[in-house]
Amino acid sequence: MLTLGHGDARTDSDHKLVVVMVGLPARGKSYIVKKLKRYLSWLGFQTKIFNVGDRRRLAGSTDEHEHMPTSARHANSASLGHAASACADCDKPSVMSNGMQTPSCTHCATRHSSAFFDPDNARAKQIREQVALDVFEDLLRWLQAGGQIAIHDATNSTIERRSALISRLKSEADVNLLFVESICTDKDIINRNIKLKTQSPDYVGIDPEVAEADFRARLRNYERAYRTIGAAEEKLDVQYCKIIDVGKKVIAYNIQGFLESQVVFYLMNMNLESRVIYVTRHGESEDNAAGRIGGDASLAPNGTKYAKALSRFIDRRRVEFAAEVEENNRRLAHFMASGSSSGTNSEPESVSSHGSRASAPCSMPSSLRRRVQPDFEIWTSMLKRTMETVEYFDPLRYRIKNIRSLNEIYAGKCEGMTYEEIACEYPDEYEARQLDKFYYRYPGIGGESYADVVLRLQQVIVELERIRHSVLLVTHRAMARTLLSYFMDIPTTHMPDMDLPLGFIYGCEPRPFGNFLRVWRYDSDRDDFEEINASSVLKIRYPKIVMSEQSPVSPLLPSPAETAYSSKR
Repeated sequence: MLTLGHGDARTDSDHKLVVVMVGLPARGKSYIVKKLKRYLSWLGFQTKIFNVGDRRRLAGSTDEHEHMPTSARHANSASLGHAASACADCDKPSVMSNGMQTPSCTHCATRHSSAFFDPDNARAKQIREQVALDVFEDLLRWLQAGGQIAIHDATNSTIERRSALISRLKSEADVNLLFVESICTDKDIINRNIKLKTQSPDYVGIDPEVAEADFRARLRNYERAYRTIGAAEEKLDVQYCKIIDVGKKVIAYNIQGFLESQVVFYLMNMNLESRVIYVTRHGESEDNAAGRIGGDASLAPNGTKYAKALSRFIDRRRVEFAAEVEENNRRLAHFMASGSSSGTNSEPESVSSHGSRASAPCSMPSSLRRRVQPDFEIWTSMLKRTMETVEYFDPLRYRIKNIRSLNEIYAGKCEGMTYEEIACEYPDEYEARQLDKFYYRYPGIGGESYADVVLRLQQVIVELERIRHSVLLVTHRAMARTLLSYFMDIPTTHMPDMDLPLGFIYGCEPRPFGNFLRVWRYDSDRDDFEEINASSVLKIRYPKIVMSEQSPVSPLLPSPAETAYSSKR
């Protein structure tokens, strides 16, 4: 049986899930995949992305080159700079093979030009289909070895490809299939994504204008063969979900399984609005000063001082962030205006195989514009120390909400005790917690574990994904650890050991390729905050009972493809 979110609730089946992405290039599939993987992993499901593009690059372009018509072969070499005597990336000379110049370095041999994606290029099509199926086999082997949710990240843009995947999965017992199609009708967003695609591994070392022209040619090849999910899949009784314009419209068909419903529910709550999720612990409480956990104590004098400084800081940050947004808009507009940006059709229903396309405007799309004065909410727990921390915010400028789900982890019969007292009075409990802080549940009625906290915060996370303006969460240590582990893609097994002292503000800014973290530290002498190097902050402090014979552990840094850290000091 599958365990939901590390807790005791269980699903009603043993089924695993394969999520198969569908959509044209530059439609946000990778954005959706990374967010979905981060969410499902945070909930406790063993989740992995299997990217077909990465495997396709390793298939090499030599076979493609040799089976390409002569005219297309020459056009391919000229467009990507391979006709030159040296590699554009490493300056290694090309070598002659069968009368053709072929890149001698491994990196260049993994590039594929637009000709590789021509639906009339039979050899290249065979390679693409085989690579997609090979990755699918890897995916199934991973599920058989204990994985729970596997994501097939590819265009899967033809009925034939999707039918082949459906047929292959029929022989696998207890594995469900869900297609997720990403459709974008906003040409400005598509043009922005195309610009970003010129920085992909396929175009390293290539002139941006040449790269963009080649990618647009690739996209036209895809459009010729693309068929959206519809009647063909419905006849096979498959489950699918269409995400249109990053969640503005969602179409769900035949969704039956528990895991599938979790995926669709999450995908319905995405947006691209610029905002910051600020997370901080409350000011120092009387129990903090005494070293006691839990309870419902009021703020100590130092906590009141912190509360006043926090309100001044957020007032200032609202103005600064508005300026940052305007500067980012200016840079993005300049980036969009650079080079030629001929338009491209939006989706298959409107695609024609012939004819010219008009240029798309480079003005900022409404979905990418940031509001200068966005709404701002402040969320606290229902405990006095968090509510007192926000007493100095102007209620006319901030919407303040008190949310029970943000209450500190409940320590059961250990509430109000110091850790020294727990070790003395409940030595077995103390040791059990040190050995497994994530799954350990405090003794007594209502005692919780970090796994319970993840379940409690699931709705909070979805609401934070849905909301379109900045939010300040004033909460507690266990809550801050759980929230930041989601936003920064930190494994939940490390979550309970994150060192998050009082007096820090963590600002997570959602961006197209992950979340960007900035951190500010309160300086009591100056009675103000200073920004510090974020990459040095989220350290893991392992219990001495576990790490006593091991060397010190370096800070845990999530994959740079998922998250990024401010290095400002």
